[in-house]
This record gives sequence, structure tokens and C-alpha cells, in this order.
Amino acid sequence: MRTLGIVQARMGSSRLPGKVLRRLGGRTVLERVVRAAQAAGVLDGVVVATTDESRDDAVEAECARLKVACRRGPTDDVLTRFLGVLDAHPADAVLRFTADCPLLDPRLVRLAATVFAATPGLDYLSTSIARTLPRGLDVEVVRADVLRTIDPLATAHHRTHVTSYVYAHPRDFAVLGLTLQPDLSELRLTLDTEDDWRLIEAIVEHFGDEPVDVRVLADWLADRPELTTLNAHVRQKELQQA
Repeated sequence: MRTLGIVQARMGSSRLPGKVLRRLGGRTVLERVVRAAQAAGVLDGVVVATTDESRDDAVEAECARLKVACRRGPTDDVLTRFLGVLDAHPADAVLRFTADCPLLDPRLVRLAATVFAATPGLDYLSTSIARTLPRGLDVEVVRADVLRTIDPLATAHHRTHVTSYVYAHPRDFAVLGLTLQPDLSELRLTLDTEDDWRLIEAIVEHFGDEPVDVRVLADWLADRPELTTLNAHVRQKELQQA
């Protein structure tokens, strides 16, 4: 089974424009996501899916610097972007990543990919169906042919979120939720606002450029409530929001 990692990335974030190319320590946010995905050791390739907008020329340039493939497509129709990647880089399974998760844990990526590969007939796996991981560390895997199946069916926000049509129709697809303990879902480790940035910057300042095991990170943060309260008020956008 050929497994491809696709990282969706664009400069046009509504709440924190340009976040994917901000520098954390010695790396851009996008580089941290790409390197963590690669470090899992389960991917046959990684491709960045960005938009056709001129401001994302900078994303394409960063991909060239990182020597990672880049594919461009519509801004809001991210599903079409992913299918464009698969046209150019055929695969059997896709691990979907977003470039606002610079603390991605390669061990979780490896676990999700391993469970998916070991489960015959599975269409989709995600760690966020029953969330126990911090937001920003979730992993999802989907069969490539499932993405092609939903292409004529998915509309509106389902095209933006790529896989949401699949888990919204669990009677039509074989869906598995991977739940890990302990429950660390109260932590917010994704990058969407300046307060998120302040927390993540403090983490990187302490741990450096390499990925950190989620349990080590959670234990460290447990003794530093002044950090976890920085972004505790931030609310994640609803699925229907762009």
C-alpha cells in the first residue's frame, strides 16, 4: 500500500495571516509539520497542497527550499486540491495534515498509519472522532479512492474540510475512531491566533526544533498553568465556517 501525506497550507488565514511561514525556532511552521510527518517513517511521500493565489507563491517557494513537492489548486475547494495531488502522485491511502499544527507528534502519525494498514476494509481513521488528544495533534487517514468517491457528493463545507463528508456518513463508509489515554483534550496546541502563537513559541523555546512526545509535552505544561491559560479562551471555528 502506497501511503501519501498531504499537508494543506495557505497564507490567507483569516485570524492569523501568514502563519504557515512564521518562524518557530530555526524552522518555519510549515517545515515543522512536513518534517514531523516525514519523521514518522510511514509515508512514501509528502506533498504540500496550496492555493492558486499569488500570495501562496511564497508557500511554493518554501516547498522548493524544503525539497518537497507542491501542488496548487482552488482556495476553498480543498478536496479538489487533494484530488489534484493524487492525480500527480497516485497513492492508496492519504494522511491529511494541516499546516497550523507545528507540534505534530510523529509517534501518533506512525500509530494511526499502522492501525489503518492493519485493519482490512477500513475507509477512514481519525483520532478526533472521540477527541482525547490536544487540538493540533490529531491524525486522520483515508483511502484515496474514498476521496474520489465523495467528490461528486461533497458540497459546501465538506469540500473545505476534505474528509468531513466521510465521517458525517458513517453508514456509508467504514470509519474507525482511535482513542488514546489519558484524556488531554483540554489542551489547545493548534495555531490560529496570536495567543496560540505565544503558547507554541514558549514550547518551542523550551524544547527546541525537534518534535516532542505528546505525553512529555503534557506533563511539562501541567506545571505551567500560566502558559495553558494563554489561549484557553480561544474557540475553534465550527465545521461550517471557512
